[in-house]
Amino acid sequence: MADEEYTQLDFDEVNAKAISQPLVKNIYTADPSAHVFNGKIYIYPSHDIDAGIPFNDNGDHFGMEDYHVISMDSPEAEAVDNGVALHVKDVPWAARQMWAPDAAHKDGKYYLYFPAKREDDIFQIGVAVSDSPTGPFVAQPEAIKGSYTIDPAVFEDDDGNYYMYFGGIWGGQLQNYRNNTYSASNQEPADNEPALGPIAAKMSDDMLEFAEEPRELQIIDDEGNPLLAGDHDRRFFEASWMHKYNGKYYFSYSTGDTHFLCYAIGDNPYGPFTYAGRILNPVVGWTTHHSICAYEDRWFLFYHDSTLSKGVTHLRSIKMAEIKYDADGKIITMDPYRD
Repeated sequence: MADEEYTQLDFDEVNAKAISQPLVKNIYTADPSAHVFNGKIYIYPSHDIDAGIPFNDNGDHFGMEDYHVISMDSPEAEAVDNGVALHVKDVPWAARQMWAPDAAHKDGKYYLYFPAKREDDIFQIGVAVSDSPTGPFVAQPEAIKGSYTIDPAVFEDDDGNYYMYFGGIWGGQLQNYRNNTYSASNQEPADNEPALGPIAAKMSDDMLEFAEEPRELQIIDDEGNPLLAGDHDRRFFEASWMHKYNGKYYFSYSTGDTHFLCYAIGDNPYGPFTYAGRILNPVVGWTTHHSICAYEDRWFLFYHDSTLSKGVTHLRSIKMAEIKYDADGKIITMDPYRD
């Protein structure tokens, strides 16, 4: 069923006003992680299906079970669905819910990073390897040691180091962790306490494990104070992404229940990151999740909405739009639909 708030929308009108149309329409896709490998754009999205699971705040209705890789020869080219790259049945440790993935390239190998729930319903993050950016990918037999929660994003820095950023509250279970340790009794901080931050870890040389203990990152305001848990318009919820622009580190993320894509800027991969503004205002659909990728000298935001499914929040479609920076390096906020 569509979300009730969307039942009165004229979707022909909404789509006519959209700044982007779905890149693919043969399947539902979401959470696009985009990279340029060998001069082509490769997008690693979730593959949305109607799993027939009732809606709840834990996101159990997001019952995805495989990944397809989408490729484009250029930003203006047609997007191509390259078929199934990895299925949950081929991941020995994973039971269900193949949520938002990412990918990386090193020394001729391609690495697909993905969260999934074990049989005990605890999320971990796994990795699968291929000789091709489109797969098929072969999963490692176990999840990455020390990994937890959701939404892995792997960033390659200029010095050749790779870092994974991950985490998500509510269904992503980040609220149950403190100092990398799970307890069901842990919950979100009080509104007047610092918000939970995303988690980061440098990757090992073989890209299959963490090279260090994961650490929590800080997102701060202009005065240097941590954003508070009650600051739902700005605090981290899920959908970590990192890119670098003019020597600065741009950490971007979703605010979840307020549906903004926001970003914060730091001087190194671990931050702290100073909140800098919104990238994208809310889309049709509850979730918002993105990536940012440069193609030659142009920058693009990859995101999703639920217009193709007429507002069904777990049947989404990936889109892309060019982003612009102002003279100070700030990203100019975009509206997903024109007035």
